[in-house]
Amino acid sequence: MNCSRSLVLLIALTNSALRADTPTTSFTHGAAATVQPLATEAAIAAMKRGGNAVDAAIAAALTLGVVDGHNSGLGGGCFIVIRAADGSVTAIDGREMAPAAASRDMYVINGKLDTEASKTGPLASGIPGALAAYSLALEKHGKLKLADLAVPAAELAERGFPIDEVYARKLVAMLPHLKKFPATAAILLHADGTPLNEGEVLVQKDLGATLRAIAAGGTDWFYRGPFAEKVGAWMAANGGLITAADFATYVAQDRAALRTRYRGYEIVGMPPPSSGGIHVAQILQMVEGFPVRHLRDASRVHLFTEAMKLAFADRAFWLGDPDFAKVPRGLIDPIYTGSLAQKIDLDHTSPVPQHGEPMNWAGDLFGKHTTHLSTADAAGNWVALTQTINTGFGSKVIVPGTGVLLNNEMDDFSTQPGVPNAFRLIGAEANAIAPKKRPLSSMSPTLVLRDGRPLLSVGAAGGPTIITQTLLTLTHIIDDGMTPTEALAAPRFHHQWNPDELKIEKAFGPEALKQLEEAGHHTVPTNSFGACQCISQDPVTGAFHPAHDPRVPGMASGW
Repeated sequence: MNCSRSLVLLIALTNSALRADTPTTSFTHGAAATVQPLATEAAIAAMKRGGNAVDAAIAAALTLGVVDGHNSGLGGGCFIVIRAADGSVTAIDGREMAPAAASRDMYVINGKLDTEASKTGPLASGIPGALAAYSLALEKHGKLKLADLAVPAAELAERGFPIDEVYARKLVAMLPHLKKFPATAAILLHADGTPLNEGEVLVQKDLGATLRAIAAGGTDWFYRGPFAEKVGAWMAANGGLITAADFATYVAQDRAALRTRYRGYEIVGMPPPSSGGIHVAQILQMVEGFPVRHLRDASRVHLFTEAMKLAFADRAFWLGDPDFAKVPRGLIDPIYTGSLAQKIDLDHTSPVPQHGEPMNWAGDLFGKHTTHLSTADAAGNWVALTQTINTGFGSKVIVPGTGVLLNNEMDDFSTQPGVPNAFRLIGAEANAIAPKKRPLSSMSPTLVLRDGRPLLSVGAAGGPTIITQTLLTLTHIIDDGMTPTEALAAPRFHHQWNPDELKIEKAFGPEALKQLEEAGHHTVPTNSFGACQCISQDPVTGAFHPAHDPRVPGMASGW
């Protein structure tokens, strides 16, 4: 793969300013982009009631827990990156937390690792952090009350909504697991045990009651009251480890945002326990010295893939909860990423036998299924929020009387160092299970600023591909001058070091796939993957241009 043969002159595009979408998708007051029209509508309604982009984001997040509950909800966690109207930046860690009784060998039963126990059932869940994070975001930067946003979500849960094709498909895929838990089956399945079909109305009375109780009693009802007590009692009766005391000790963390630069833009992301912020920044810094703007097809895929391999090798060894593991800041030091870039051969694949070793790795450390949404408003408030309960329907457990699907985020720990999780990611000691520790995540909510002014909110869903989806969207917009709609429609690829596979969309075409194979890549063609949401703002007119991923249902709108 000769780089010189792949250089292509582009039509006059500029990366000095982000291009806008067509006028029909521009809005002046605010905008929202989510995977569900009802969630987008809830966000816009919150802004029209006097709320800002933070209120809109939490309204959308609560609504997604109702209408997109197979991906996220009150039983899961989230990361929120906020750029407030006053120019301050906040990164809120609402990641789930291991119970106090958790241990590094909790899934080793009779000397053998039980790989299913971390994915399904009472041992799979961590302490949910989403609600604590919502509350902290509203307290710091919102204008509305939690009750103002929870009640509309409760009303929606109680009256029901027609499930979409994605929801129906996931019910079918997870049917055997959902049947194992009576309270789950009673809500999500027909009386005869068959799944709801697309278009059928899903009514969730218990979830509505939970949301109303939160509106009346606040987060204390959830973390230090009846909800925590119900979950603790169910866990004790069913072999789980979570107790009411675990809920009472949970705190959403206000962490320092990760701020790096790429081609004159400031990239603002989540610090650990998110791996997304570090590795989006790491890969961008690795490729910055290459003529990205002029590389197309196989040559461009090759360059980014080689950088992805190096980044994910570092992820597997170094990344974990910074309150427990030594996560080096040197991973995003330009000198270190420059040394990694020197390992990239533009003509052939290069083996990556192990992680790199950043400078001062022992001393300069970070302080102690999924859905993404983006919101922005004319006052200058911007939000990137990614939330999850991990794989489809999380642990599959709904504790009777709550309506809340509990996460299976314990599988995001290294259940045993070197053993792959549900996404075939491996981890080392830094991500081993420990009491009250937060598992590593790939969630990558990201904001982009120029000269202090916010221009872009982006993030994605899809396990480890979240990192690469976010990365590719950023480079398509910054390097290629694409609009958000164009960037989200562009074909994608992903490599996570282990396994040594290049997941790539067939839209690249057979010739590009052939060239990549000749360069040494093991390609795994796929029709499509991922779900990315994005909002940009025209730096001249100030108009917002939201966009949602064409691969999945969704809605991007504003007012």
